[in-house]
Amino acid sequence: MTQNIMQFMEELMSSPWIYLGIFTIALLDGFFPIVPAETAVITAGVYASTTGKPILWLAIVVAAAGAFAGDHISYFIGRTAGGGIRRKMKPGTKKAKLFDWAENALAERGGLVLIIARYIPGGRTATTLITGSVGYPLRKFAFFDSIAAISWGVYSAGIGFFAGHAVEGDPIKGLLLGFGIAVSITAIHETVAYLRKRAKRNREALATEGVVPVVAEPVVAPAAAE
Repeated sequence: MTQNIMQFMEELMSSPWIYLGIFTIALLDGFFPIVPAETAVITAGVYASTTGKPILWLAIVVAAAGAFAGDHISYFIGRTAGGGIRRKMKPGTKKAKLFDWAENALAERGGLVLIIARYIPGGRTATTLITGSVGYPLRKFAFFDSIAAISWGVYSAGIGFFAGHAVEGDPIKGLLLGFGIAVSITAIHETVAYLRKRAKRNREALATEGVVPVVAEPVVAPAAAE
């Protein structure tokens, strides 16, 4: 069974149609986040390292192009129907919180949030929809999103390529290692984000209660007697 799966995967990865598949999956992931784009690109990176197919740089190019196109579809969905989508969300749900995060982050960081959100599960779609719904300039959106898409393609394929190289030519072990690395990075990011939010809430609570941290005044040496 395992041998048949490995043979199927090798044939799939060596097919010229794999590039269209990667592009399509990355495109759909831009506005339909259930599609596992990272999984596809990491897998391509693993097989590029272990078998030489697909071609790594070409897989990165089509993944980035698909992500860029998908993000723009999401942006235009947000521009035409974003307000209605937001109003239908129940406050406090995970999706509503993602939209709240995206809106606040866009207000604080501007286009840079597009790069950050590309690496957050579900966050990329919420952010691109929000940028469209608030009328964020298309030219700026395209600029920042191109950086996000390219860096994401390099990052995802790079994880797979590194994992495949580390296990010395075993695609199955390479896939397990690659997915493990990706999950670990996501977990670290989520932990750091949680700790930062918790620290922020604590500071706000102290400010609300009127507790002001004491800052020691600098000690000034007395002037030397003339």
